[in-house]
Amino acid sequence: MSNLSVENKKTKKTPVVEFLKAFKTHPESVNETYFQHLFFASKFAFELLTIAAAALIHAIIPPLFEKTASTRIKAICARFDARQDDAAE
Repeated sequence: MSNLSVENKKTKKTPVVEFLKAFKTHPESVNETYFQHLFFASKFAFELLTIAAAALIHAIIPPLFEKTASTRIKAICARFDARQDDAAE
């Protein structure tokens, strides 16, 4: 095996290695540990599910939850903006 082949194998990153590396690099990019990010993302997912449920109920019965989805989505956006500002500092 040539030196070039050995060197390429040492520096070449497989998709699996890149994927696993993202477990650390993405949370760090928002100043969180993996578990802090897991908690934040899980809470966000649950919140989106509840917003979706309110929107579906509103679609079926328009007088219910008239502004719930839009109000909560705006609040989520504000939290994300604040989070990005914190990560930038």
